[in-house]
Amino acid sequence: MATGKIGVTTENIFPIIKKFLYSDHEIFLRELVSNAIDATQKLKTLSSFGEYKGELGEMNVKVKVDKEAGTLTISDQGIGMDAEDIEKYINQIAFSGAEEFLAKYKDTANSIIGHFGLGFYSAFMVSKKVEIRSLSYKEGAKAVEWVCDGSPEYEMKEIEKGERGTDVILYIDDDNKDFLDQVRIDALLKKYCRFLPVPVISGKEQEWKDGKYVDTDKDKIVNAAEPLWTKKPTELSDDEYLKFYHELMPGNDDPMFWIHLNVDYPFTLTGILYFPKIRNNFDIQKNRIQLYCNQVYVTDQVEGVVPEFMTLMQGVIDSPDIPLNVSRSYLQADQQVKKISSYISKKVAEKLDKMFKDDRKGFEEKWDDIKVFIEYGMLTDEKFSESAKKFFLLKDVDGNYYTLEEYRKLIEASQTDKNDTVIYLYATDATAQFTYVKAAQDKGYNVLVMNGQLDPHIVGLLEQKNEKTRFVRVDSDIPERLIEKSDRSDAGLSPLQTDIMSTVVKSQVPKVDKAQFIVTFAALRPEDAPATVTQNEFMRRMKEMAAMQPGGGFYGEMPDNYEIIVNTEQPAVKEIINLATSSLENEVTPIRAEIETLNNEIEAARKEATDKKEAAPDLSEKEGKVADLRKKEEDIVSRYASEQPKVKQIIDLALLQSHLLSGESLNDFIKRSISLL
Repeated sequence: MATGKIGVTTENIFPIIKKFLYSDHEIFLRELVSNAIDATQKLKTLSSFGEYKGELGEMNVKVKVDKEAGTLTISDQGIGMDAEDIEKYINQIAFSGAEEFLAKYKDTANSIIGHFGLGFYSAFMVSKKVEIRSLSYKEGAKAVEWVCDGSPEYEMKEIEKGERGTDVILYIDDDNKDFLDQVRIDALLKKYCRFLPVPVISGKEQEWKDGKYVDTDKDKIVNAAEPLWTKKPTELSDDEYLKFYHELMPGNDDPMFWIHLNVDYPFTLTGILYFPKIRNNFDIQKNRIQLYCNQVYVTDQVEGVVPEFMTLMQGVIDSPDIPLNVSRSYLQADQQVKKISSYISKKVAEKLDKMFKDDRKGFEEKWDDIKVFIEYGMLTDEKFSESAKKFFLLKDVDGNYYTLEEYRKLIEASQTDKNDTVIYLYATDATAQFTYVKAAQDKGYNVLVMNGQLDPHIVGLLEQKNEKTRFVRVDSDIPERLIEKSDRSDAGLSPLQTDIMSTVVKSQVPKVDKAQFIVTFAALRPEDAPATVTQNEFMRRMKEMAAMQPGGGFYGEMPDNYEIIVNTEQPAVKEIINLATSSLENEVTPIRAEIETLNNEIEAARKEATDKKEAAPDLSEKEGKVADLRKKEEDIVSRYASEQPKVKQIIDLALLQSHLLSGESLNDFIKRSISLL
């Protein structure tokens, strides 16, 4: 019997391993099964080189739970170890046998998973004692047993062992008894080992007998040794791709399409990425791409390996060239990862471009589902954004689709304003904004549908990328001013009429929560609406952007700003203007004259003080009188307006068209409408 000390630099290495080596203790099973797979693959490689001439026999890995004995055993019939190997690879922590083996057989070795030499010691996170029983493939080798209780002390001795390979026996500690549950172990094997390249056996297949499940004589293989992504795309049918998808994502609808990745230079990368159906409500679940290293599950936290927008996709990526830290749980940011990310982005862009070119009609039918992927990609990946210009589509309210180039050619002649800027009109809800859409179409304009959650950002991106381009929502102004071809014409009101009518309209606008209104006048066609409510494009965009941010920010706290544009050429409005002017002129004119006189006196006093470089005079009395007179004028006009049901009717019609009339105000409108019939 030999005894000794494991070659470590500190007596505290095992407590560190036990507590901190891996963030999830369950990782130990992945590490130990991976080591067993490595040992099996090594022997296959040696056999193929003629360096092992014996029979390979059954090349599988077995995981056995013995609840009564309190043990979990991982067994293989691989390369095995002798005393020298154990001394080198087990007793010297962080010296990796896999690394040394790969260096020797790097061009032809089968998939070797281990990289760090610490994987075996993850066993001590859940065990109070670990045994290794191993017989090397080498001719004349003696079987050895290695035992350690989680301290730097170990025992090693020769034993009798009939079969080549290694048994790692874990005596599970009291805090981790859940790892003695067969269901728990099978779940972990399915999570981490379901696609390992060597059959992994865990217990027996079961059958229903006498009212319960009982074991059969057949071994239960928990993995698929040849997953779909290891095969050539030309060998696979659509049904096989769909079947594999539903194995990965049970319960999901069929994906729209998929991309099979297969590259071996300048890095090795395989995988299948699926585009799931995602609607405009942006109901997205990330972390649905599984990362594998030589068919061993590593993580579903793939940020950094794939472009950010690709995290919306589902599927698998397998690459031995992605650097991992000791826990294999977090990716290290390096140039290789960036190259892989760029490659995936490029492949996705190529796939989408090919789909568009090969079957445009089919691509258009998928557009509403894949739009969120493409927009997210354009917003987060500059290179993808450039590529996407070729297949990014705009959809108009009539259901027609256009590329960016096609649409600009379509509208350039009719929708270019006086500053040579091409105006892209759009609706966010073609039904709710129907009146505005129809008015724009009646002027010969085309209107887009931009109803996705990312569309406000895409609008900004397209404006930024394309000179002389501006997006304007169709309800942000009256049709005559959406695309201004010349300077605005005068509304045809005198200053007195403008003041009177501004107060008449303002005083009768019902209270709308978190909204404020300004009143303006425009000389439109007599057949147009008497009044229209619009919302400033810039302020609305700022509020929409703010709403997407936590807390909402400055713009999020501001009220919605609306403009009530009164059509001074509409017959009912003309009648109201004339009647209000004749009814109020005699009362309002003297008040306005007095206000003007006082304002002139205030201005003269300030100018005199400035010219003489004297202190500003006390004008509070006159200023107070001006305020009182304005209030008096406002009260007279408001009282008059309150007795004019047509004024309220015109305002309410405009608010109703903009979905701003509700509650008591809507009820009053209905009653008034009935009485006016």
